[in-house]
Amino acid sequence: MTDSLADPHVSYPAAHGTHGTHGGPRDIVILGSTGSIGTQAVDVVLNNPDRFRVTGLSAAGGRVELLAGQAHRLQVRTVAIAREDKAVELREALRAQYGVGEPIPEVLAGPDAATELAGSPCHTVLNGITGSIGLRPTLAALEAGRVLALANKESLIVGGPLVKALAKPGQIIPVDSEHSALFQALLGGARREVRKLLVTASGGPFRGRTRAKLADVTPKDALAHPTWDMGPVITVNSATLVNKGLEVIEAHLLYDIPFDRIQVVVHPQSYIHSMVEFTDGSTIAQCGPPDMKLPIALGMGWPERVPGVGPVFDWSRAMNWEFYPLDEDAFPSVPLACQVGALGGTAPAVFNAANEECVEAFLSGGLPFTGIVDTVAAVVEEHGRPEGTTLTLADVLDAETWARTRARELVAAPAQNTAAKDRA
Repeated sequence: MTDSLADPHVSYPAAHGTHGTHGGPRDIVILGSTGSIGTQAVDVVLNNPDRFRVTGLSAAGGRVELLAGQAHRLQVRTVAIAREDKAVELREALRAQYGVGEPIPEVLAGPDAATELAGSPCHTVLNGITGSIGLRPTLAALEAGRVLALANKESLIVGGPLVKALAKPGQIIPVDSEHSALFQALLGGARREVRKLLVTASGGPFRGRTRAKLADVTPKDALAHPTWDMGPVITVNSATLVNKGLEVIEAHLLYDIPFDRIQVVVHPQSYIHSMVEFTDGSTIAQCGPPDMKLPIALGMGWPERVPGVGPVFDWSRAMNWEFYPLDEDAFPSVPLACQVGALGGTAPAVFNAANEECVEAFLSGGLPFTGIVDTVAAVVEEHGRPEGTTLTLADVLDAETWARTRARELVAAPAQNTAAKDRA
């Protein structure tokens, strides 16, 4: 078995910064600081100033006041914003936060700002960006030799071979709750002793519904996740279980386990975050109340744990933990993702890009809920088997552009047909 990207038995030392008893706080860069992962990471840092110091923040630009407030509270050196048209507003917001005569942080603006920040001097880069736009920052952090706390699963999924070519064993520490759980459970044995990875899924808000009963699901319904508080794209992906399909591909890439040895198990309570089954019949599970601060802190602090960062169970109270098989007829996204992952090449990029377009169409009322995965499957089938064995960044970007365009065309086609019928 080849070296895995996220090996819990390997501690990869970065060149810049340490933490706590080993020479002061560890320098961290947080990408996507105003999103769900980013805001929780900021809370972890503020509650543990002896362990972490944030040197840079990046965000898309939709929450400028929040970004400026984070920069001031954390006293960062650099702030990056993807939207150039928001740079002036950001500088004004920073001046309002800082005192008279107090220098404001350096501001990087534009689509490459987060990538530049990801390569800046620090110990660990936490990539909490949503979507495949996180690929370039992921590559930049790895190339610069930083430890990468990875919450941006899409960058690994769409650019798997590119990421694997750059990452040293143990350089990536997963932050997704499922992959953090696998990371921790894998400490229980040697890699050759692993029989199966068991990735748990809450089942989302529509667990137990048949495909027919999913046809009339509204965006409001899909955004009401029963256990996790996430952004709209990830929440819809959790409702379709596309997110779980992406996580299966990510688990395959992180841990070098074949797809036929990765199984999704529905666990509504989200208490067990994932499990590893070993060849002797033992299964080791990582569990805890649903809270992302624990995997975030573990990603930033590895190989040490941050005391008291997450809630714990009250073991004096009775609890019921349930498990169900995945209904692949109602939720075909997982087997589709396994098919795409096995194809490799640009197929995962096509799958992810088409899904992002379809989720946007669904949220805007242009596509029914079941149409999300149906349209993604149609785009994947049309793309076919990738040619060649090498993959470049240009290949990924070209495939994504084609997939987004084709998905928009397929989404628009039914509406055009309906309009034509109305005119007739």
